[in-house]
Amino acid sequence: MWGLELILYFFIFVMGVLALEAKNLLVAVVVLSVFSFSMALLFVTMGAVDVGFTEAVVGAGLSGILFLVAIHKTSEETDE
Repeated sequence: MWGLELILYFFIFVMGVLALEAKNLLVAVVVLSVFSFSMALLFVTMGAVDVGFTEAVVGAGLSGILFLVAIHKTSEETDE
């Protein structure tokens, strides 16, 4: 299992750097959601299934949707 965890660590690091360096907010939200889902996979591989499930629902799902709604609402206000 340590090989899979090592791959996930590297992927999580790359997604974190990409989320920080993204110029487009939509790209940053998508990369951040992938980051959270990767963290959920890492938690599951470590044996914390309940924490992984919570991270997938809250981190990748709910937070991503809230960020997208916030971007949509603020872009509507600036377009007028």
